[in-house]
Amino acid sequence: MLVQRRPPLQGEANNPPYRVISRSGSRLTFYHSDCTAGMASFVPELSIDVVVTSPPYNIGIKYNVHSDNLPRESYLAWMSQLGNQIFRALKDDGSFFVNVGNTPKDQWIAWDVARVLKEKFTLQNVIHWVKSIAISKVDVGNYPNILGDVAPGHFKPIVSKRFLNDCHEYIFHFTKSGSVNLDKLSIGVPYQDKTNIGRWKSAKKDRRDRGNVWFLPYSTIRSKSQRPHPASFPVKLPEMCIKLHGCRPNLVVLDPFLGIGSTAVAAARLGTSFIGFEIDRAYLDEAISRVEELNSKHGKRGRN
Repeated sequence: MLVQRRPPLQGEANNPPYRVISRSGSRLTFYHSDCTAGMASFVPELSIDVVVTSPPYNIGIKYNVHSDNLPRESYLAWMSQLGNQIFRALKDDGSFFVNVGNTPKDQWIAWDVARVLKEKFTLQNVIHWVKSIAISKVDVGNYPNILGDVAPGHFKPIVSKRFLNDCHEYIFHFTKSGSVNLDKLSIGVPYQDKTNIGRWKSAKKDRRDRGNVWFLPYSTIRSKSQRPHPASFPVKLPEMCIKLHGCRPNLVVLDPFLGIGSTAVAAARLGTSFIGFEIDRAYLDEAISRVEELNSKHGKRGRN
């Protein structure tokens, strides 16, 4: 693992990267900085291929540094500023994946964020991230691999007689034009009914479009120290987003809300370059540690 130095961008001399990790032709750059100011200073126009991020939902989560309880108008104005900076930095054929959830009492949070981002972007896809799902055997019929009723995934019950437990969140896929081609089969799944292969003109092999419902449960943890951030997403989520956009040489991934680095780890696994911003030094150090751990396990290859 090498710490790489390069000529500073405009304004960077006063606030250089917190850390730069070089691995197998890619570079992962970490900034201890506010994301909107940091992107304006350090991310050139039309330089980013894929953005995968999850901003604070403004629902009162107890972060170490950020106050997650802004007036709704102030919060949405901040999301609008974020959208402006991402639009400036994103390539014309780039993809912007933003994960936002709601609360049982307020089902408009995610869609309010989508609405302000719509001022700049086109909403190309809406993906449903399912964290827990109940499947009854009687409902699926004669699928051989489902032998009985199952309820897999991460389920955290709520104490309420009014609201259903919220088992999913949104991933909004924004682009500048709404016409960005995707590598859908890179995250595809086998056909359950193999007779479909050859029946449809597009079904030339045992691989089909996964669709816009993704079941991605959290890994089981036994203590808070195993997930020291109160609102992180699993690494597989940004990994699937990057693959869906299409991995190619010199791809650059950005996460303005780095947290503990799930998007950075995904980029490192896939061998792409990465830029991330985080205001909380403890989270930032954890993100860097996770990438370094990946390096120690897999050397400098940059891939699994």
